[in-house]
Amino acid sequence: MTTSQADKVAAFRALHETGCFALPNPWDVGSARYLQALGFRALASTSAGFAWSLGKMDYQLTVEDVLGHLSSLCAATDLPVNADFEGGFAIEPEGVAANVARAAATGLAGLSIEDRSPAGSDRPLLALDLAVARIRAARAAIDASGTGVLLTARCEGYLVGEGNLAPTLARLEAFAEAGADCLYAPGLTKDEDIRAVVAAVAPRPVNVLAFDYGWTTQHLADLGVRRVSLGGALARKAYAEAMHAAKGWLDTGALGAVAAQPPIPFGAAFG
Repeated sequence: MTTSQADKVAAFRALHETGCFALPNPWDVGSARYLQALGFRALASTSAGFAWSLGKMDYQLTVEDVLGHLSSLCAATDLPVNADFEGGFAIEPEGVAANVARAAATGLAGLSIEDRSPAGSDRPLLALDLAVARIRAARAAIDASGTGVLLTARCEGYLVGEGNLAPTLARLEAFAEAGADCLYAPGLTKDEDIRAVVAAVAPRPVNVLAFDYGWTTQHLADLGVRRVSLGGALARKAYAEAMHAAKGWLDTGALGAVAAQPPIPFGAAFG
């Protein structure tokens, strides 16, 4: 692969300027290359999908695990790669800044930082002042790196049981003021809530997680969404299909249970 990080960053930023684009989430190098071969214009890592590939659960990976994975993804594809960088693998802003600087050096075009509290905390989300300071620190680290990596700030309220629109909007607005380029509240399902988020942070772009599989990309585009991601959905689907096929073979002995339909085009992805 020969596309420079600067070119990938420029292409990724251009995708956020108009329209709405699909941002699928590969979990390893092979899936990244297949998605490029299919014609997608950008990719995003999935913390959950990568963790499953290592036999672990989401949020059980170390920063070293993730940095190595991101380096591999960026080297494997000519497409811009956005990182699910969880909470920056630190609580205090200084730690987040240091880890974001390391992530920017892997060749990424973008990364996200979320406001979820670590396991064992007595509150599901970090205090707003701390969450904002972390986004500000991530912004400063990216600016100091000179890479131009696009910074997405995530409010996790809808995923941790605090899915109220007003505080979510307040957090996203504060993150935008702190320097986030793109805003993201995974777990939104209502059209009116998505429109409210888009309006609150305009003109900054909004990412929506495909939480309602009755949606289409065009429907979300009509709501003002700039990009649509899948999180761990593709990895979950791949593992589910593989396990179903393997169980069919185990139960019946029929090798046809594991036949790929359609055949995988190895040449298209790896040639």
